[in-house]
Amino acid sequence: MRQRDIFKFWLPLYASWLLMTAEGPMITATLNRLPEPIIMVAAAGIVIGLAVALESPIINLLATSTALVKDRQSYLIVRRFTIHWMIGLTLISALLAFTPLFDLVGRTLMGIPTVVADWVQIGLQIMVFWSAAIAWRRFLQGVLIGHRHTTAVAFGTVIRLASGLIAAITLALLTSLPGIVVGALVWMVGVVVEALYVTWAVRPIIHGPLAYQDPQSAETLTYSALFWFHLPLAGTAVLTLLVQPLVVFALTRLPQPTLSLAAWPILFQIMLMARAAALALPETVIALNETPQMSFVLRRFMFTLTGVTAAGVAILIATPLLNLYLLGVQNAPLSVAELVKAGVIWLLLFPALSVIAFGLRGFLISAKRTNPVNMGMALNVIVTVLVLITGLFAQWPGITTAALALNLALIVETIYLIRQARETGVLDRDFAQLATRA
Repeated sequence: MRQRDIFKFWLPLYASWLLMTAEGPMITATLNRLPEPIIMVAAAGIVIGLAVALESPIINLLATSTALVKDRQSYLIVRRFTIHWMIGLTLISALLAFTPLFDLVGRTLMGIPTVVADWVQIGLQIMVFWSAAIAWRRFLQGVLIGHRHTTAVAFGTVIRLASGLIAAITLALLTSLPGIVVGALVWMVGVVVEALYVTWAVRPIIHGPLAYQDPQSAETLTYSALFWFHLPLAGTAVLTLLVQPLVVFALTRLPQPTLSLAAWPILFQIMLMARAAALALPETVIALNETPQMSFVLRRFMFTLTGVTAAGVAILIATPLLNLYLLGVQNAPLSVAELVKAGVIWLLLFPALSVIAFGLRGFLISAKRTNPVNMGMALNVIVTVLVLITGLFAQWPGITTAALALNLALIVETIYLIRQARETGVLDRDFAQLATRA
């Protein structure tokens, strides 16, 4: 397989992630044009941060499904596993949104200002079924990717974004609903519509390659094996998404908390869009890394993508594009825009480093080594916490503290993943076998 073939496989996944990350900016752009924009954007950032943290155990169902769903038996057991997660996470979401647990988590532990916290709880109540919809969607997307139907994944995201855009325009123009209600409804409409589409798009695979069990199949996936395969990936996602609440916790206790809380969602969304190339890489590696030669070609693709990503962020900073986006598209208040611009400069190399880290995760998962992936993310969170604590004691500026924490944490994680990949032979085995054949 050539570089162009990998690119064709990766491109729809990249498009899907890029479109998905565009959903957040679309919502904040809407909220910035409604009453009380700073409070509503701050509340929306916390709502989506908590909602994504709650769904974190099933985010990597995409990788699990891609790697393990190969026949009828494995499809059915992963589907049952997914439904169990859907039920459990919905119950937890309801407890947080509708019981005094929110006061403990949001007001006491996170220290969210009261003027923002009241709106955060309303947003969580609207998004109580968010995790269930995400779990089902990612399970079926993994089935599509594993059977080389990446275009359907991208098209589903187009439908999600279009339905969200229609909902945002309709609610903003035809109702007087508060901004956080508009934002939460748009998020829910988009993810439910996409889940319905993916359910329809995967039918040819379910009734085709996955309709019957191969009698010659040597492997039978058990629930226990599935659990232990997914557990480190779930832990990785939980740790990844805990970073958002941790940063919010720090921002509420650093100088200019409300302003920083309004700037952080916009900065985080820019970084998500810049990292879309990295986010599409693990499933590409998992699906295609079948031979030593393919491993070598995938590594070349990973490093090329790293350079392109770094150049893209540099262009964004060095040209008027960033100002155009912040002041034109987002209509952000000038004080918020200045904080965001400073944060983007601090995070210049963050998306490029993410390509390497996510690529290494893909190589390790494809080799059925999920524990190092989890340990790498654990180190990431530990470094993040240490830097945030340092910033709290020194009372550094909020956005600067957050950016420094993310940078240093990712560097430590990447170094660890490189060492693990070398020690386990994931990166070196292709060279050894190629040399033998040569």
